[in-house]
Amino acid sequence: MKNFLSAPVIWFIIGFLFFLLEFAIPGFILFFFAIGAWVVAGITLFSDISLNVQIFIFIGTSLFTVLLFRNWLKNKLGMMNPPKHVLEDEIIGKTAKAETPIQPGQQGKVYFKGASWSATSADTIHTGEEVSIIGYDSIVLIVKSSKLS
Repeated sequence: MKNFLSAPVIWFIIGFLFFLLEFAIPGFILFFFAIGAWVVAGITLFSDISLNVQIFIFIGTSLFTVLLFRNWLKNKLGMMNPPKHVLEDEIIGKTAKAETPIQPGQQGKVYFKGASWSATSADTIHTGEEVSIIGYDSIVLIVKSSKLS
């Protein structure tokens, strides 16, 4: 059991947990902490270094790989944000359904493409009413009543 709880095994398990967490927490950062942990696991497999040095190597390797490879890998894997015109083509002019009432100047909720979105409108919109998406501000959709079109 003592060999099982050796530094290389513990660092490998930490790396594996970071790798699994990457699937649960989006952002493509925890993957690089997994790499940092695996680098430390490899080093401790062949040399006996103090815990302070292990942590320093872990943090240094993780941050170095994030800064050096994150954007490049995101681009290679097709994870970069789509161009604005692509996003507009997917949203602007489409129809959604109001889940809550929306008063002018206040946020409400609309159902669009299988998800609930925050929305604002210059019109008074009632629950269940069909709305047209005319714009967006970050993740808040700007809608208008379809009855007025």
